[in-house]
Amino acid sequence: MNQKTNNSERVNPEITKRIEELREFIHRYDYEYYVLNEPSVHDREYDRLMDELISLEKQYPFLVTPDSPTQRVGGEPIKEFPVVFHDISMLSLSNTYSEDELHDFHRRVRELIPSKEEVNYTTELKIDGVAISLQYRGGLFVQGVTRGDGTRGDEISNNLRTIKSIPLRLNFKEVEEKLFENIEVRGEIYMNRKEFDLMNIEREKLGEKLFANPRNATAGTLKLQDPRLVAERPLNFFVYSLRSYSTELNSQSENLLLLKNLGFKVNQQYKLCESIYDVIQFCREWEEKRESLPYDIDGVVIKVNDLKQQELLGNIAKSPRWATAFKFEAKKTRTKLKKITLQVGRQGTITPVAELEPVLLAGTTVSRATLHNFEEIQRKDIREGDSVLIEKGGDIIPKVIEVVIDERSSTSDPFEAPEKCPECGSKLFNPEGEVAIYCINYDCPAQVKGRIIHFASRGTMDIEGLGEAIIEKFVELGFLNNVADVYRLKNHRSKLIELEGYGEKSIDNLLTAIEESKSQSFERILFALGIRHVGAGVAKVLARSFSSIDDLIKAKHEDIQKIHEIGETISESISNFFSNKNNLKLIKDLRGFGLQFESKQKSSSTKLSGKSFVVTGTLGSMTRDEAKQRIELLGGKTTDSVSSKTGFVIAGENPGSKLEKAKKLKIEILSEDDFLTLLKS
Repeated sequence: MNQKTNNSERVNPEITKRIEELREFIHRYDYEYYVLNEPSVHDREYDRLMDELISLEKQYPFLVTPDSPTQRVGGEPIKEFPVVFHDISMLSLSNTYSEDELHDFHRRVRELIPSKEEVNYTTELKIDGVAISLQYRGGLFVQGVTRGDGTRGDEISNNLRTIKSIPLRLNFKEVEEKLFENIEVRGEIYMNRKEFDLMNIEREKLGEKLFANPRNATAGTLKLQDPRLVAERPLNFFVYSLRSYSTELNSQSENLLLLKNLGFKVNQQYKLCESIYDVIQFCREWEEKRESLPYDIDGVVIKVNDLKQQELLGNIAKSPRWATAFKFEAKKTRTKLKKITLQVGRQGTITPVAELEPVLLAGTTVSRATLHNFEEIQRKDIREGDSVLIEKGGDIIPKVIEVVIDERSSTSDPFEAPEKCPECGSKLFNPEGEVAIYCINYDCPAQVKGRIIHFASRGTMDIEGLGEAIIEKFVELGFLNNVADVYRLKNHRSKLIELEGYGEKSIDNLLTAIEESKSQSFERILFALGIRHVGAGVAKVLARSFSSIDDLIKAKHEDIQKIHEIGETISESISNFFSNKNNLKLIKDLRGFGLQFESKQKSSSTKLSGKSFVVTGTLGSMTRDEAKQRIELLGGKTTDSVSSKTGFVIAGENPGSKLEKAKKLKIEILSEDDFLTLLKS
């Protein structure tokens, strides 16, 4: 018997009862104030109850529990956030910008859903905030993680505990506890505009730098490593997604009601729409009313309501097929285009950029805007010195949309597309059928910098200390000429520590981080290579489909294209990348430095080699992820959706639409007992 139990047994039962009573009161009052916006108690009474609870917990510290309201702010600042992998990737949504595109989305959905089934949609406001995932076990909040790159994010639980609209314990008064005590929810952290403005006023009084807009302030706050500072910021939370580890769920609209009953703050401006016409009406209505809300929204999220239909529709590499975001028309303003400059990307693409007279637009000061490509400049006849209209596409990326011809100077000249690279002077190349112009000099300094910046970034090799500024300096000084040179920096240690602004400690920390990056997974390295069209999601699919880089290099274009979630454009780009001798030499060099060009999780046998599996429903002896790992250890492959290429479907309890699809395709179905027998055979 532990010390806590012994201590608890010696406490007067009335004390224990009073502590739990105080917690219940405070949890309820927090819910009424921060979730319902219907406070039922005066601030003075709330403070009195909290003071009493703090006093009792100080007197009896062994009675403190993780879900106590006193534990919202606690712990010392940390140096870095642990990285956590999401059980299911947090995918980004595809965007639509017009009624025609919404009709196209509906058509694609209808093509994949049986004609006899109705398709309904839930429409929800798209909050302009920061997406997070929360885990609850036994009804208590245990972990909170940022979206990150969609596959993994930062574990920021202590910061999220400070947000009073996030419940520390679930409410089971209207929901069956055993079905929802272990859940994952997802939602958006945000700030109300009024509270954001008041925070900026206080910062201005203190001489601190002002935040550009509520979303930037929210993102910056969640990165703070001291939860006590986070608690001082006016963060709020809306939840929009529910996943139970114990029961099959039916629909998005039902989930929103369940989330509300569990004690979460659900944005009530959602609607169950019976047709795409109802969806369009909802989108247009809120585009007009968006300014009436106390928080920022940048569109509407449309989801197929039926969860079995969602499962049937599945995902592509980056986004779900069952959802899309309708983005509101961007806000516009007028300013002067001072100069057109040219940027060279890591793949040699020359991008024209408009340097502008700074102007306030949608909450931020804009001084640069994209011009997309030279064909666009010619089409709009954009010239240096013009007055132009700019907008934020999707309220994010500024772009020039129109020239104010009446204000143009009579002496202005049309802008001529360059013939040589602005960085290295090489002749530029315009491939047939493309509008983009490229620098094809592989050793162009701008491309070298871009490739190394991408390679070292957090989403790829995650080399701490090797940021954009230091990479640019090292390239200019000749220490970095290609990605492989990152692992040769240790040979220049004596010269590096003599550089102004650096020292022995900072350089040694950098070299340590470089060495540690060698342990990154095969899929992260594939992403880091910078293959065109291969993002984090596609890299994960490739790493799952090919056990090594050698297998991928040998694969034919047609074979790559057959992989689920990879189309012709991506497969062609992969084939082109591995046909380039510079890229093959790079891989050889990186392999020589010890990078992992094979999947770390090697098969313990080959008895399931060549067989593919889909796991659906709830298994009694293991989780679905554990089942997938055991399959892959025996040489098999796993996918998340059923197709004619699927070999077996392992069906647990409440298997859903995947089982029905497997039956229609006459795919062999294994029970959990069948699967366990297969593993032992």
